[in-house]
Amino acid sequence: MENMWAPWRMEYILSQKEHKGCVFCLEDWGGELTQKDSERLVVYKGKHCFVMLNRYPYAAGHLMVIPYRHVMDITDLAEEERSDFMELVNISCKALRKVCRCDGINMGINLGKAAGAGIADHLHGHLVPRWEGDSQFIAVVADVRLIPERLETMQKTFALAFKEIME
Repeated sequence: MENMWAPWRMEYILSQKEHKGCVFCLEDWGGELTQKDSERLVVYKGKHCFVMLNRYPYAAGHLMVIPYRHVMDITDLAEEERSDFMELVNISCKALRKVCRCDGINMGINLGKAAGAGIADHLHGHLVPRWEGDSQFIAVVADVRLIPERLETMQKTFALAFKEIME
């Protein structure tokens, strides 16, 4: 049997887990990123939505676009929220290409548990970078995903990329 080295997992395993409310709801909307935002892996805060790294990514750089307002369905968003949501999807694609130098991007929104939403009560869209020849064979063979960089490092890199794109 082959061993895989994933030192960041022990930090998660030993951490105290509190489940108070929605994991996506932020206390302060818009403005500059706070230390708490960075710890939650938020990389950009827009007017009506924000972007964060997925804590359990399918690939390195897996981003999510999330409205501040706690809604379950894209049809529940007001026009300005939908517009901001799509603008952040657009900017996230630019950031993924800049940071990850990916060849493609999978995008998706799962509406409801039956559609595969892990967190069905707060709308969020996924953007997953992909590369030519990236077959993710290890996920099929060993039920393991390889993430080559710490999430905290990626948060800083993406926050800087978003800042540069928005200037």
